[in-house]
Amino acid sequence: MSRTPPVPSRLPDSGTTIFSVMSALAQQHQAVNLGQGFPDFGCDPALLDGVTEAMQQGHNQYPPMPGIPALREAIAAKIAALYGHGYDAQTEITVTAGATQALLTALLAITQPGDEVIVLEPCYDSYVPGIRMANAVPVAVSLDPLSHAPDFDRIAAAITPRTRAIMINTPHNPSGTVWSEADMLRLQQLLDGTDIIVISDEVYEHMVFDGMPHASVSRYPALAARSIVVSSFGKTFHVTGWKVGHVAAPAALMTEFRKIHQFNVFTVNTPMQHGLARYLQDPAPYLGLPAFYQRKRDLFASGLQQTRFRLLPCQGTYFQCVSYADIALPERDLGEAAFCEWLTRDIGVAAIPLSAFYGQPVDRQTIRFCFAKQDATLQQALERLARL
Repeated sequence: MSRTPPVPSRLPDSGTTIFSVMSALAQQHQAVNLGQGFPDFGCDPALLDGVTEAMQQGHNQYPPMPGIPALREAIAAKIAALYGHGYDAQTEITVTAGATQALLTALLAITQPGDEVIVLEPCYDSYVPGIRMANAVPVAVSLDPLSHAPDFDRIAAAITPRTRAIMINTPHNPSGTVWSEADMLRLQQLLDGTDIIVISDEVYEHMVFDGMPHASVSRYPALAARSIVVSSFGKTFHVTGWKVGHVAAPAALMTEFRKIHQFNVFTVNTPMQHGLARYLQDPAPYLGLPAFYQRKRDLFASGLQQTRFRLLPCQGTYFQCVSYADIALPERDLGEAAFCEWLTRDIGVAAIPLSAFYGQPVDRQTIRFCFAKQDATLQQALERLARL
């Protein structure tokens, strides 16, 4: 009798992500999907034209492993202009197949089995599985439960001789909070004299609101010297399905990053790289992004204020977290995941439970909406949420 051999799971506690589950439920019930973080509007036609032109010009074969020179040079120029740090385009910039691939590649590049990696919870759901796939050990440190600000006393207490890295994220998914210059200087001071590497997830770098600057680790020389900085063209230019990101790091760290990158991806879609390189010559699209998304945040927040949800601060990203503690529930003690399922099924709006971003069970009666949607989509969702 034929049989499939058993395979011990590398991720025995992982199943289908909550994002896929909620998107499928939204489709099943024809709900407005404010769960998964992607826009429902198109990108600039000029970007599409650049990619089309690149394909027509024959840029359809393998590009150089770290990315085409023109794109790496454009990325380095952008970082230098915005944050004042000069990365060498030849040795310190790599184009990746999205940010998630970049994060996993960074972990595989810098950790050895048994190394500890600090993560600040709640956190993007790929961090801990990536650490485990690298045979390293995740060490969870909670952000402040109300403000989601980093608690540096807790971070300091979590550092041991086995700590190899810390993963930070600003602007922060899922909470929408933003690190300040004081936070970065405190982190810089905390890590001084250690060999700890920072993996800085900055995919929402151009979505910081109310006139606040983005505190990239690249702004701080002592942090930049020990950091792998990850960003995403998909988030910045409304093309999440393209899965194109980039990494900046000192040459010594980038050498190790590329050793892994060449064997798990090798390189990234050629015509899209050419299109992005041309599109980056004009800074207006990304410089205008804060105002673009702040308007959507304000529109959505204004509508939510007419509901029984309690808004949490949103300083950046395209996510708005809310508390439903003041809403009378159909069942007593309905947990976050069950509340999101009920909201999708009975009210017709999909959201993501904040508990999905923690390793251990947490229930703070808080959920996350994505407002990277057309105004009509947001208005439709708000009309349904007003029924609560």
